[in-house]
Amino acid sequence: MTNTLVVSAHPEPKSFTHAWARATVDAARGFGEVQTSDLYAMGFDPAERAELYGHEGRFDPLRVQEEAVAAGSLPADLAAEVAKIRAADLLVLHFPIWWFGAPAMLKGWIDRALVHGALHLVEERFEKGPCIGKRALICCSTGCRAAECGPDGREGDLRLQLWPLAHALRYCGFTVLAPECVHEVHGYHEAPTRDAFAARIAGVLDGQGALLDGLGDRPVWASNPAGDFDALGRLLPGAPVLSPFIRHP
Repeated sequence: MTNTLVVSAHPEPKSFTHAWARATVDAARGFGEVQTSDLYAMGFDPAERAELYGHEGRFDPLRVQEEAVAAGSLPADLAAEVAKIRAADLLVLHFPIWWFGAPAMLKGWIDRALVHGALHLVEERFEKGPCIGKRALICCSTGCRAAECGPDGREGDLRLQLWPLAHALRYCGFTVLAPECVHEVHGYHEAPTRDAFAARIAGVLDGQGALLDGLGDRPVWASNPAGDFDALGRLLPGAPVLSPFIRHP
């Protein structure tokens, strides 16, 4: 039995993002329990701020979150998301790439729902994070061709654009799987490409069950373990470079 949390971020209920998220929900029900967070439909507030906690004075988000967790006074929307994440064995994020990153709504969910004091602590992060043993899968779409978002593509390397999001999940202890990306998803397809686009999208939706069923064999998105860093948190000489974000000077 697998408990799956499907988080989706798109303002249009008839979008491909939502259809893909529904396909994930339908497929995941074959493996166990499923929870959802449709952020736009929920009216999720992505902007963290003091008044959401009734906090006065200087607002230090990490301290205020940690104090709210200890006092059992988290805002109701965050308490609900934390409970979903804690219960989940698998987190699946569905969203489009907007301006070379995730929509602000999803970034706001990361900012607020990955609560300090609940899903990470100063001494409990990365390999010691509270989410150790949980897996995460990013399912995103772009409007451009696959070649354009490769390492030499004009749109920029998509894996680098997704890296900060993946690293935020790693920070909490998640094992992040290699992302699943669908390209050329936009509203400007016309005949004869429109029919080919529809068939391709139908294939993605029909294949989501097989994708989830094969997650056990899906590569993990590699990152440097704690042993690759010195006491100051710098990459040790000779340690492998797994991303341009963490490299030797």
